[in-house]
Amino acid sequence: MLFEELNLIEPILKALQAEGYTNPTPIQEQSIPTILTSRDLLGCAQTGTGKTAAFAIPMLQLLNKEHQNTKGPRPIRALVLTPTRELAIQIEESFKAYGKNLSLRHLVIFGGVGQKAQTDALHRGVDILIATPGRLLDLMNQGFINLKDIEIFVLDEADRMLDMGFIHDVKKTIAKLPSKRQTLFFSATMPAEIQKLANTILTDPLKVEVTPVSSTAEKIEQSIYYVDKNDKKNLLIHILKDKTITTALVFTRTKHGADRIVKDLIKVGVKAEAIHGNKSQNARQRALTNFKAKTTRILVATDIAARGIDVDELTHVINYELPNVPETYVHRIGRTGRAGNSGVSFSFCDGEEKEYLDDIEKLIALKIPVQEDHPYAMSWQSLMSGAAAAKVKGKSKPSRGGRSERTEYKPNLSGAKRTPGGGNGGGNRRFNGSRPKAKTD
Repeated sequence: MLFEELNLIEPILKALQAEGYTNPTPIQEQSIPTILTSRDLLGCAQTGTGKTAAFAIPMLQLLNKEHQNTKGPRPIRALVLTPTRELAIQIEESFKAYGKNLSLRHLVIFGGVGQKAQTDALHRGVDILIATPGRLLDLMNQGFINLKDIEIFVLDEADRMLDMGFIHDVKKTIAKLPSKRQTLFFSATMPAEIQKLANTILTDPLKVEVTPVSSTAEKIEQSIYYVDKNDKKNLLIHILKDKTITTALVFTRTKHGADRIVKDLIKVGVKAEAIHGNKSQNARQRALTNFKAKTTRILVATDIAARGIDVDELTHVINYELPNVPETYVHRIGRTGRAGNSGVSFSFCDGEEKEYLDDIEKLIALKIPVQEDHPYAMSWQSLMSGAAAAKVKGKSKPSRGGRSERTEYKPNLSGAKRTPGGGNGGGNRRFNGSRPKAKTD
């Protein structure tokens, strides 16, 4: 199928042609016609499937049609709610690219930066608002944003919203929306909590599911390195001696761990930068720009910060620490092997992480090949001994991988208590259903 067959208007088709788009992806092919009929949609698609274009393109067409008959001040008519700054910026760039031949105005707002530029743009009038939850509610409370005229609401990365503890803010936002609206709900995974939320805000939706989260891209070559925790740093340095690894995205579970790895790599002459919630917005954007330009060889990231990373030619993903949520593994390695390219995923596994590996292999229905030819190989006996010790000590399945990875300023609007240990001086806010509980033995 071609985009020309989706009944899109000429200005949008010209913009897509300028971007080099000719054939819609499966999620786009199924979603665009449905959204153009103003029907609610429940989309389940993992990263790299073209999800943003699937909702941005038809939204632009619908809003442009209404805009032609609209005079006077511009109320906000479409809201896209997304969990992280990086993802919000990426979505706004997509609206800008696809709608460059239209007269619609769009704005992205997020925390961690001054609000004046954002409030000035809101005062001038905006058709499409892309926002992260904290800054959106903050500006709503200050009277800068009113959602009474919203016609289309998009909840993007719903699973990550829940994982980050934003469920309360999402519900507060939805309560301010008009009941008569079109709602587009997108999530990479569809656990019970997500399905329950979707059922409460969608009306007779069409469900579009493309590439279930349990599947990993066929062109990604996966391998496991059994290694003692104390040898992971040396193993990473050893692997990066291979100069054919031109770029690599390295994942850790915590912000502190990401910074530590960067320091270790810089000491041995490897150009590396970190991206996580404790970094300023400018620092995060600079690190991402350098990585895309390949002036930085290694980008070390936490899972939440990495949701906005979109690099078509990324060759390698390295799991320095395995995630304790198996779906996260699929998202991580999905950062490579994009746009039809091949990719490579290396994962380090110590004794305490063996149970995580078991869960991952169960989810993807695949036994990941073990790479034994490296100088820090851990024997099977040592691995299982470490796994058994972790289980006895109760270390297995720690809650959500360490410190909170909140990525924006968030006011405590509900008066709910915060638990200690979170980043940015705040901490995790836990709400019913907001975070999947870690398994315990």
